[in-house]
Amino acid sequence: MRLTFYGGTKTVTGSNYLLEHDGKKIIIDCGVFQGSNYVERQNFKPFPFDPKEISAAFITHAHIDHTGRLPKLIRDGFSGTLYSTEPTREFSQHLLKDSISIMSRESKRCKETGFCLPENIEKLMQQWKGVPYHESFEHGPFTITFYNAGHILGSSFIEIRAGDITVVFSGDLGNSPVPLITPREPLERADYCLIESTYGNREHKARAKIRDELEDMIEDAARSGGTLMIPAFSMERTQILLYHINSLIEEGRIPKIPIFLDSPLAIRLTNVYEQFVDELDIKPEYIGNDGKLFEFPALKKTLTTKESRSIASVKPPKVIIAGAGMSQGGRIIHHEKLYLPDPNSHILFVGYQIRGSLGRRILDGAEEVRIMKKTVPVRARVKEISGYSAHADKRQLLEWLTPARFSLKRVFVVQGEIEQSEPFARAVQDELAVDVVIPSYGETVELL
Repeated sequence: MRLTFYGGTKTVTGSNYLLEHDGKKIIIDCGVFQGSNYVERQNFKPFPFDPKEISAAFITHAHIDHTGRLPKLIRDGFSGTLYSTEPTREFSQHLLKDSISIMSRESKRCKETGFCLPENIEKLMQQWKGVPYHESFEHGPFTITFYNAGHILGSSFIEIRAGDITVVFSGDLGNSPVPLITPREPLERADYCLIESTYGNREHKARAKIRDELEDMIEDAARSGGTLMIPAFSMERTQILLYHINSLIEEGRIPKIPIFLDSPLAIRLTNVYEQFVDELDIKPEYIGNDGKLFEFPALKKTLTTKESRSIASVKPPKVIIAGAGMSQGGRIIHHEKLYLPDPNSHILFVGYQIRGSLGRRILDGAEEVRIMKKTVPVRARVKEISGYSAHADKRQLLEWLTPARFSLKRVFVVQGEIEQSEPFARAVQDELAVDVVIPSYGETVELL
């Protein structure tokens, strides 16, 4: 087998890997690059392979840094089949449709032809097949099996075998155990493994402390009479936040102030969660008699633009959960523009902030930021709770690899910034005595 790295190298985003064997070419993931303007220009460059020659694509999970260039793949001639779990297929449809306007703006800014178009997404879904965990199937010379990665609902790590060689693509591994999501499965054996390293040099806080910190932030906002803004990814992060807020209210640990879920996408994705409620790890008391998730009296879901704008007329204290998770567009930037100058308000980051994003600049202590062509002073209190991450930390990544340490010939550390991937690679080498490589973009290796 021959493996080429066309994304996710020395950066978190843009996951895309080409695997070749016996004349067949397949890809694993096809995500967008996110971060600075320079990085995002990569999304509009031609693929370094001919999409017409790709017979199948295998998708680890629905986040757009793993799926976002699939419409481009279709536009450029891919006519094969896509495979993922059924939840990943359903989530991807919503996430890709939601990204149409963002990618359209990016294409205009980069003076490039757009690819995230409704017709491309429609064709994509026609070619997309959902498959269950653990049921191996063949595609040409390859035998493929999906396993639960525990990252988000439907997320997978993918085992691909050809002849005597087994290679595993970790996708994004989950921060198990977390509410809602069933725990990730272990890696039992592999000859080669590509493993993510988003938090390869970091260890998360204890779960109980995470909920305590959320409680403190809501109480602080209530005491100061300010607004607590939470930029949150629409899938999984938002639902876990609601789960925790609901439990804190039920236990009488936080005041009953208005909670706004200001994200049409998050609301739609929650409906998908309800389709697959049997696959969730959730307490029955948080599911209403009508099968709805996360319905509690303090929560107001704002679907329309008019409803979103009306939030400003609600006197603080209040909590606003909105996308985008890195403040790169979405409704959250309207709230940030309004409330970042307020010293009584708070902004709480609960997810990874890629270098170059607005969220990262705020988190890194910028005194002012540009939002919608306006200079906005940052006087609100800035806080991060890293334990909400859906990514495994350094210790969890090592634990996942450990059972396969005697079969592994080489580990490729991907999907991490260099300050995360380098220390993690050293840890793999030192603790597991396995050969480790941090690949570069375009690098090709023979898997023997």
